[in-house]
Amino acid sequence: MTASTQRPLLQGMNVTFLGTASAQPSSTRNHSALSLRLGGDVWLFDCGEATQHQLQKSTVKMGKIEKIFITHTHGDHIFGLVPLMASLLNGAGGTADGAEDPRSQVDFEKPHFEIYGPLGTRAYIRNGLAYTHTLLGSPYVVHELRFPSDPQEGDFTSLPPHVAESPHGRNIPQTDGLWVDIYKDSIVSVSAGPILHSVPCLGFVVTEAPVPGRIDPSKYRADIQRTKAPATVWRELQQGGSVELPDGTVLHGPPRRNGRKVVILGDTFDPSPITPLAEDTDLLIHEATNAHLPGVDPATKDADTYETVEARAKSHGHSTPQMAGLFAKRIRARQLVLNHFSARYPGDDSEASTAIMQAIGNLAATEYGHAVICAKDLMSVDINFNE
Repeated sequence: MTASTQRPLLQGMNVTFLGTASAQPSSTRNHSALSLRLGGDVWLFDCGEATQHQLQKSTVKMGKIEKIFITHTHGDHIFGLVPLMASLLNGAGGTADGAEDPRSQVDFEKPHFEIYGPLGTRAYIRNGLAYTHTLLGSPYVVHELRFPSDPQEGDFTSLPPHVAESPHGRNIPQTDGLWVDIYKDSIVSVSAGPILHSVPCLGFVVTEAPVPGRIDPSKYRADIQRTKAPATVWRELQQGGSVELPDGTVLHGPPRRNGRKVVILGDTFDPSPITPLAEDTDLLIHEATNAHLPGVDPATKDADTYETVEARAKSHGHSTPQMAGLFAKRIRARQLVLNHFSARYPGDDSEASTAIMQAIGNLAATEYGHAVICAKDLMSVDINFNE
């Protein structure tokens, strides 16, 4: 769906965690990826190796995916992107004996599959498709969010555009340290901010436009019945509009209320640059790669302390649960879900694993002041209105 397409009002917003591991996958955690369901449409955030397998295990419909947002180009966040594009855009197989492949000519009037990411995303996709001789049956477009230190023009590769690649991919510069409204339609918008990691990294903020307020029928029923106004006035009032009744009485619908907001962070040891966009979010998804768990995790080193584990996490560009909890409190997040766990923390339902994840959540909750959820693969979380 493009920005010019009319998106229906969202009946639901939901996040499904497709992969919650850091660096290396395990038998219980896949590489990083999550889906955001917006009504019937799906957006992906990161696309680590084997994301397709996770999608097939989940309730997320692959055919509904219309955009992918990449936080950074570390392999555990991007190695599944080209294979997924091949599956979604009819990229399998080829022709032999000189037969012409119909995909050698792509109809750019078709809706474009959209990818957003930092510098290198376009080059990675272009090289991956070219050197695997992959043709696609539908067009795609890559928009790159350029940091001030990045080249502001060019594609960062000597290869020419792929036959299915739109020439209209944007190189989006920062404005006042942020990328505001990199995508926007009448119902939802996406902005991004830099977050500190070992490589250039992004956090994304998805914001629903204001929605109709809750209507109290008792405030309107007597006037509508008295004047025998048509039932259609209810629809107009529910949308926040004003209606004039047959006797000239004017009724005003309830004011609109804020839509929902979700903040999805890539890997980070300090997400503070994104704070202006992230404040008062309904859901914050924050990494918690390393934790100090004496008495809970048998692999805890005797010489470690909370301070040494935090220092080690920061040195690799990552966070502890306490760091995530502090940031959630700082931006007044209504809900915090931790993600991107070290391979030493399994994501199964065993008693030992459950105890470890509860302890990790408690460390974050101590700083955040509210209960914290630790994500597992294929877990889904609904994003609700702030009533």
